[in-house]
Amino acid sequence: MNMTNLTLAIPDELHTKMKRHSDIRWSEVVRKSIAKKVEMLDIMDRIAQKSKLTQKDADEISHKIKKDIFEDLNKK
Repeated sequence: MNMTNLTLAIPDELHTKMKRHSDIRWSEVVRKSIAKKVEMLDIMDRIAQKSKLTQKDADEISHKIKKDIFEDLNKK
């Protein structure tokens, strides 16, 4: 299997904590996490492709949800 290298930046504090667990293969942890996220995005893409909603429909639903949340938060 061919592999591409990926460089990422992490906060120093996180790196210090990771070093305390040197037995962990952090690159494998990151690789699995990325693979899981991509799999979820692929599933979401497949669901969205089958959707009959238009962008306008989605925007209206989003607006209604945000409005309801705003109203609920103002009741408290």
